[in-house]
Amino acid sequence: MKILMVCLGNICRSPLAEGIMQHLADEQGLNWEVDSSGTGDWHVGECPDRRSISVARQHGVDISKQVCRLFHINDFEDFDQIYVMDKSNLRNVLALAPNAEAAKKVELLLGHKEVPDPYHDNNQFLPVFKMIEARCKQIIKELTNKGD
Repeated sequence: MKILMVCLGNICRSPLAEGIMQHLADEQGLNWEVDSSGTGDWHVGECPDRRSISVARQHGVDISKQVCRLFHINDFEDFDQIYVMDKSNLRNVLALAPNAEAAKKVELLLGHKEVPDPYHDNNQFLPVFKMIEARCKQIIKELTNKGD
């Protein structure tokens, strides 16, 4: 299974989602590849936001070696599932979909809800981590048909 997590700048939410999902998949012994990208190019080549790195580290997840990158049309071919953090990212990614089959791979990470962007509020990084972690656990159960 190859999963891509997408947010705006690829420095806060999607690096957390990548790290959390990869960590959980590894714990389950799943041979999954998880990556992340952004729909905006402001931070390409940079590490994730220090606050995302910190909250992840506090929960045993190391995202410090991730490198921010831009979402690319080839990602539709390279990934089985593409999870986006909010409706703006959803529109941006779907606008690049080459066909209906590619578009079917794309969905909001939280279903009908958006993952809030914590960039402008230090107090939002922990709640965002926890909501992403909870959803990643659900996704693993759904995709592997594993119960508790």
